[in-house]
Amino acid sequence: MASGAYELGFADLAALMEFHANNPDAPNKPVAIMMVYNDTPASVMALKKSGIKTPADLNGKKLGAPVFDAGRRAFPIFAKANNISGVQWTAMDPPLRETMLARGDIDAITGFTFTSLLNLEARGVNVADVVVLPYPDFGVKLYGNAIIASPKILKDNPAAVKAFLSAFARGMKDVIGNPAAAIADVKARDGIINVELETRRLKLAIDTVINSPNARAEGFGQVSGPRLALMASQVSDAFATKTRVNPDAVWNGSYLPAKAELNVLPKK
Repeated sequence: MASGAYELGFADLAALMEFHANNPDAPNKPVAIMMVYNDTPASVMALKKSGIKTPADLNGKKLGAPVFDAGRRAFPIFAKANNISGVQWTAMDPPLRETMLARGDIDAITGFTFTSLLNLEARGVNVADVVVLPYPDFGVKLYGNAIIASPKILKDNPAAVKAFLSAFARGMKDVIGNPAAAIADVKARDGIINVELETRRLKLAIDTVINSPNARAEGFGQVSGPRLALMASQVSDAFATKTRVNPDAVWNGSYLPAKAELNVLPKK
């Protein structure tokens, strides 16, 4: 996105904030224009047999995740909120993360819940034997992934951006209303996917980060100013950025559809 190769994308807001703060002079800094994952999907996951039940049990434990994993990058925020210290990190390629946890090579992992939980199951682990500590449940109110846009398309073709977001909101309403049909469409484009697994993954994503209590309170696609400012401060501290994150520079909600079009989340 920053190179200009693409005009629109889907990215973790913390990563976008980090890029802005570490590249203050970059000529083409993308901005977030629609929030999709109102809560970060990141969590710490462990097997029950490890004895880990709460964040406090992570003190001195061995955790594993790829170095670029969003949950690992944001772990200092989780650790600060829960007084965790002495964690030892093991880095690995993404396909090995769940395998190493299942084998007992590490005590816990960080990752997106709807990815790692089902990956563990695919490796023979019973989901009932997994302890999940979601970041949002333990004091970490970070936003997750958002649609981002290049400054060029925002300036040159704002009508196209607004139309895209309107279409995305309509699509999201359809997906939430009928996840099975959505996965059938994915299957038509990618014939090797496991329909049952991906349907469960989609439903888990909808329930935990898209149609979450925070999302229903703030409205789909939107953000809360104070919460965004808090996240900017936390990312600046946790990622030790060159400059402080400016929340007003990373978010632009002026291209969002009308409130009626954004009313896509069903009541719980």
